[in-house]
Amino acid sequence: MSGRVFEATSPVDGRLLKTYRETAIDQIGQRIATARQAAEIWAGYSIERRLAALSPLRDRLATDIDSISDRLAGVTGKVRTEILLGEIYPLLHMLDYYGKHAAAILAPQAVSTSALMFPDATAGYEYKPYGVVAVISPWNFPLQLTLYPLLSALIAGNGVVFKTSELSLPIGELIVELFAALEIPQGLVQWIIGGPEAGRQLIEQRPDLVFFTGGLNAGRSVMNQAARHPIPLILELGGKDAMVVFADAYQERAVNAALYGAFSNSGQVCVAVERLYVEDSLYLPFVERLCEAVVKLTLGQDGEGDAGPIISQQQLAVIEAHYHDALAKGARASGPLQRNGNYLRPVILWNVNEDMRVVKEETFGPLLPVMVFATEQEAITRINRCEFGLNASVWSRDLDKAQRVAEQLSVGNWAVNDLLKNIGHAGLPFGGIKNSGFGRYHGAEGLRSFTYTVSGMVNRGRLKREPNWFPYTEQGYKELRSYVDFVFGSGTWLQRMQRNWPALLAMRQYAGFYLRQYWRNFLCLISRRHY
Repeated sequence: MSGRVFEATSPVDGRLLKTYRETAIDQIGQRIATARQAAEIWAGYSIERRLAALSPLRDRLATDIDSISDRLAGVTGKVRTEILLGEIYPLLHMLDYYGKHAAAILAPQAVSTSALMFPDATAGYEYKPYGVVAVISPWNFPLQLTLYPLLSALIAGNGVVFKTSELSLPIGELIVELFAALEIPQGLVQWIIGGPEAGRQLIEQRPDLVFFTGGLNAGRSVMNQAARHPIPLILELGGKDAMVVFADAYQERAVNAALYGAFSNSGQVCVAVERLYVEDSLYLPFVERLCEAVVKLTLGQDGEGDAGPIISQQQLAVIEAHYHDALAKGARASGPLQRNGNYLRPVILWNVNEDMRVVKEETFGPLLPVMVFATEQEAITRINRCEFGLNASVWSRDLDKAQRVAEQLSVGNWAVNDLLKNIGHAGLPFGGIKNSGFGRYHGAEGLRSFTYTVSGMVNRGRLKREPNWFPYTEQGYKELRSYVDFVFGSGTWLQRMQRNWPALLAMRQYAGFYLRQYWRNFLCLISRRHY
């Protein structure tokens, strides 16, 4: 790399915040190596010790909310309420959840063993950290979407090298400051400065796991590059999330939810409502209420502002293209696309169909297309045609119907009569399917995603040979065949024992080992040990 200088500017007013020089290629390799050395020390810590070392970060996030919010507001343009609820609160909730549950989630697990094939043996598996995790994060939630996977990786015992978006470099610097105050092995957390090329070079230096959050095309590039080495990866990509409103829904709640779901962070949210399906008998009244409500939303960053600016000219161009394509194909709009600097006034679109870009492609902006459906099955079919599958919500007073529909949607996450905040639940795994990516983070499954599983078995037996060892004989085959029939064959336990009794008697030399094996399995399972 050439030593390019990046200028961090605020989307609010375009002012220059700071300049940053990109990380040289040789430095990226050095930082991977440094993080790996530190990770070897860190992995030797107990989970309780890791959590204790990270706990001052939780205290800092909780006590310095205003100063952290101010820095995020300048970099992202977000309003303070969204920073509090979308950037800071999820991290505090996650640290609290893992503080209580991480040790149990990552504890070794005992597994029962077959007495025939594993006489006098115990078995189980444990979770081990990969080593160094590369976290490549986006600009829309630069603190939360960097720290959530970063902290998950650390709690699981890894070191981390992270790269924030070139549009949010001051937040990368903030994260470095936060970790500088912690008593953790030196070099455990490293920061890379740069654009897409820096991300490619980071993967080229062969970390042990890649966690990427971003758009579909960038995700494909990351996946192709990681596959060459190969390096396992978790991809959290875009969405085109649907909201389904039945005629029996609580209308005022659903209208307010649709506005929040579509226009939170000015629509720059991977789980934003980008497709709204309304049952035919409610469709026109619902559109009318949306149009009445959307004009009341305010733009700005003061305490009363609802929506901040769009992050970049590139994103503004995408939103404008989707808007004009929809109108050219027959859609109607609640108003013109009003732009003031980087601020865009939210717009409701109706008379919309699936041939429009605003329905097919991720907009990532303040446009809400509304469509009509007649039956449950029609809604399900049309929603599932989409190439994305991240999140969805279903709205109805009939909870059985709503859940029935939600469970048939091809998504990784869903909610009934609520939206967006289901992904912030620290105990629920989060991730997508189809072009929304693969892998999970959050919850128990998500924490384990930052580890690999190692299984082991200990045999305490002193038999000269196992039943399956050489030499093979015809008689031995018959005895083993009878044993298999006794264990897995048809009929009652008594019937199986009666028809296989001669062979079972022939294998009585193993009986004592079998009894000890069952007893040891029982003790291991209740004590969660496997050795």
